[in-house]
Amino acid sequence: MELDAFKIELATDKDVGLILAFIKELAHEESLSSQVTTDEGNLLHYLFGEQAQAEVIIGYYDSRPVSYALFFPDFSSFAGQPGIHLEDLYVRPEMRGKGIGLRMLKHLARLAMERGCGRVQWCSLKKNKSAARFYKGLGAVPLNEFLIFRLSGEVFESLVAD
Repeated sequence: MELDAFKIELATDKDVGLILAFIKELAHEESLSSQVTTDEGNLLHYLFGEQAQAEVIIGYYDSRPVSYALFFPDFSSFAGQPGIHLEDLYVRPEMRGKGIGLRMLKHLARLAMERGCGRVQWCSLKKNKSAARFYKGLGAVPLNEFLIFRLSGEVFESLVAD
């Protein structure tokens, strides 16, 4: 594959349908389709509204969308420095193993540096062994000493109501 035919662009509001399609493909692949509750209106509001909460880059090969990454700012209190949290990185199955994931992460790392960030971090499903190999091959370090906790749904709502 000629990677000269690959380019990365910051998504715009016109890409909302494509972004939702990517999210659904990723969720299906991870057997999490039932957890996708968002829609185009929701994504339009939170990705491209007045107070956008996240951004998306899209990778194109020969003008065909083949990958995406959704990310948002975070902050390290210990370092006193901003960072980027990568929520999703997805490459369509037929395009894997061609260097696209690496190009997407390099692009995101450059973007983080340009914004004065000191890190890019993300979570990966434990069962996704190929992703873990890929990330470790880049030199990324798993943070085994941390547990991820989440409040959502009824538990979240009841906490807020008390």
